[in-house]
Amino acid sequence: SRLGILIVRHLKRLERVILGYLEVSDGPEEKARLGILETLQCTIEHAWPRMPCRLPVLLKALLRLLWDVHTERGPTPEPVRAALLHGATQCLILLDRCCQGQVKVLLEGVHSSCEENRVRECLRKVQEST
Repeated sequence: SRLGILIVRHLKRLERVILGYLEVSDGPEEKARLGILETLQCTIEHAWPRMPCRLPVLLKALLRLLWDVHTERGPTPEPVRAALLHGATQCLILLDRCCQGQVKVLLEGVHSSCEENRVRECLRKVQEST
């Protein structure tokens, strides 16, 4: 947040780091994933003019995170899972806002074909956000 819009200078490298952390579970407490979701939220807020070109990659990573958190049967406590789902949902909402509703359009087919209630709930929140 200290860099503000100047974060765009490091966006390519930061994106690789964010994607790497989102892909890998780091144990029951998931501190790294929760921290990287906060970082992504802050990055989206400050570098919003550059997010539309990064939308396909970030959308795919966040959807994969939603699915992974829902399907993982490891020792992760329920409150941590809920926090991960909430963080990913918030990132999707922010992405949608800075991409003029493109996320909602892209998620229409996913929401209608998804049968998992927790994932559907997250997608519904994104669809209903203003």
